[in-house]
Amino acid sequence: MSTTGSPPSVADVVAVLDGRYPPAWAEEWDRVGLVLGEPSTGVRRVACVVDVVPETVDEALAAGADMIVAHHPLLLRGVSSVAATTYKGRIVHRLIRADVALYVAHTNADVADPGVSDALAARFGLTGLRPLHRPRPGSAADGPGRGIGRIGELPTPMTLAELTRQAAAVLPVTAWGVRAAGDPGRMVRTLAVSGGSGDSFLAEASVAGVDAFLTADLRHHPAGEHLAAGGPALLDAAHWATERPWLDDLAAHLRAALGVETVVSDLDTDPWTVHAAAPVPTTRSPAREG
Repeated sequence: MSTTGSPPSVADVVAVLDGRYPPAWAEEWDRVGLVLGEPSTGVRRVACVVDVVPETVDEALAAGADMIVAHHPLLLRGVSSVAATTYKGRIVHRLIRADVALYVAHTNADVADPGVSDALAARFGLTGLRPLHRPRPGSAADGPGRGIGRIGELPTPMTLAELTRQAAAVLPVTAWGVRAAGDPGRMVRTLAVSGGSGDSFLAEASVAGVDAFLTADLRHHPAGEHLAAGGPALLDAAHWATERPWLDDLAAHLRAALGVETVVSDLDTDPWTVHAAAPVPTTRSPAREG
């Protein structure tokens, strides 16, 4: 941060973020780091979002943000055009016209310590945290405490049904809510959590011997086969809801490191907008002839 009284620059913010979430820690397929922005531009206010969509861009511009820090990449896959006639092109043009920088921390923030799943674990008061999925030994992300997902102990054991209700209460509200798979009366003491899509870590949750695993985007067949093989109970929350808690940690770090103002988006960007629970079946006595 500048010592002359001027605000930190985009380059200063990038340096702080790269220090906490080194781009080298990201998966090979990921696209992280500075996406848009002039490095020398001053930054007084940063908007923290999960998704870069028109609605969160509206929020950021209305709040007077000079920079957006997002979790999900806007340009994850290769593009041959950012013309304003395309969905993503319109966002790019709008940010450039407004002189708003864009930075992404994705799988490098997932693996960090503290990272995305630490913030999720904190919502449940988990203690004794350790990674669920450790980086490949010798890789850039390999290091003490780092890895995707977290395993910890609940402050008080509870049944799966109770834990599901607690998850719905402590996670950001979405139409999706929280659903669970397994015996509702199963006691849960150890819980694994992973922000975002986590069904690729089902086997690791089983090997870890946890009582339950909370993540997002669980699919029918992998979940069913996991339970049939004796794996831990499952809790499936909305993708956005499992990653939104990290924004608070991100914002706090930027304020402490740079003194910038931060705005955290609570706009639910989960694509599912309507939920209707099935009616509870009623038990009727057999009809009698009289």
